Amino acid sequence: MMTQPAKAAILISAPASKSMSHRALIGAALAPGESRLAGVLESVDTTHTMGCLTACGAGFARLGAGEYLVRGMRHGPESGDGVADLDVCESGTTCRLLAGVVAAGRGRFRIHGAPRMHERPLGEPARALAAQGVRFLWEGKPGYPPVTIETSGLPGGDIDVRLEESSQYLSGILLTAPLAKSPLTIGISGTKAVSWPYVSLTLQTLRDFGVPAVVEALADGRFEPVEQDSVTRAEPGRLRFLVQPGTYQPRTLRVEGDWSNASYFLAAGAVGRRPVTLRGLLRESFQGDRAILDILAAMGARIAWTMGSSGGMGGDEVTIAPPASGSLRGVDVDMGACPDLVPTVAVAACFAQGQTVIRNVAHLRIKECDRLETLAGEIAKTGCAAAMTQDTLTITPAPLPAGRRIEFCSRGDHRMVMGPALFGLSGIDAAFDNPACVAKSFPAFWDLWAAVLAGQA
Repeated sequence: MMTQPAKAAILISAPASKSMSHRALIGAALAPGESRLAGVLESVDTTHTMGCLTACGAGFARLGAGEYLVRGMRHGPESGDGVADLDVCESGTTCRLLAGVVAAGRGRFRIHGAPRMHERPLGEPARALAAQGVRFLWEGKPGYPPVTIETSGLPGGDIDVRLEESSQYLSGILLTAPLAKSPLTIGISGTKAVSWPYVSLTLQTLRDFGVPAVVEALADGRFEPVEQDSVTRAEPGRLRFLVQPGTYQPRTLRVEGDWSNASYFLAAGAVGRRPVTLRGLLRESFQGDRAILDILAAMGARIAWTMGSSGGMGGDEVTIAPPASGSLRGVDVDMGACPDLVPTVAVAACFAQGQTVIRNVAHLRIKECDRLETLAGEIAKTGCAAAMTQDTLTITPAPLPAGRRIEFCSRGDHRMVMGPALFGLSGIDAAFDNPACVAKSFPAFWDLWAAVLAGQA
């Protein structure tokens, strides 16, 4: 840890957490009665989550910026006599979480979205939930949306889910498990579990709304309960979740700041000429993308925490500054648990000395675009080398061409704009084919980024 930087830092307020906003909206929608949510991220993705939950019987009234009164479903998701239309647009989180959530409902629920959404897999929840009598009726390619889910509720019992592609499959089933008719035991099968920290956010949501799960780990040949906070990774076959039937409880909740979207500004502090301070991030957050601090620190960036003027939860401020030597260094890092950080780290690596290897990220190929292939191609435009395998990305930096205009292609992927925006700090005139796609998760990005660019000038 460093002492407070000598140069005045650029102060940025972190946006609300997208992951926690989705989960808070779902928890409030499943709680009979009225909940009040504050600090909700208002973006294209969360708007579609609210639209889908409305189609299932919930109600949302906007009280102000990021503040909502939520009228919960009385008896869980219901489609009525027809088919509930769940348009998820390009939100993979909405799609995967709600595929699990509606399984404990009653009726028929049609999930569909933008063309790229129909190329992103959804077969695993269908396999896992088949034993509960839930039917996934594929309209086109089996295992991919559009799909109509037919269900009369979950009887309970045992179920297993594979997490090689996404932890959201498990999160969706955990969120729906309290609505089952009898206790549900959920095991993890397969060969590995990616993006594990997001499951911790789901467990936190269950606790927040009064329907906690019991986590058990295998020890000496038998499963024993463990503290949820102690589980930092999952090994298939050695972890399971026990969820009793219960009723979500309405509550008042404020959503914490987003470490994923804060990562671009934290990286700006590490590669730019002035430090950057982020306000509104929870220091002890369960968000896996808090790992950005550890990764940038390993690259040589200097980090300091101070108590913000607001004090209390969310009042802390974190400041990040370049290395004392003036240059970051390359790292070898497993990012299987924090894939959304890969665009940030890959671009920051172009400012470093020495090679950076990013490992265990094959699941980036089924995001809004194939992020491994796209990152490699866009980084190459700067003169840096980017080599990939099925699940790795290796960055070999080169002098960045200050003063040159480079047109970056986003493939419509918000993170393929916000990550490469960092190149603007090198003096590159960074232009994007679809800068507005940041509205998917961070509508205010360009306004805040303009403040960073102006402060670095």
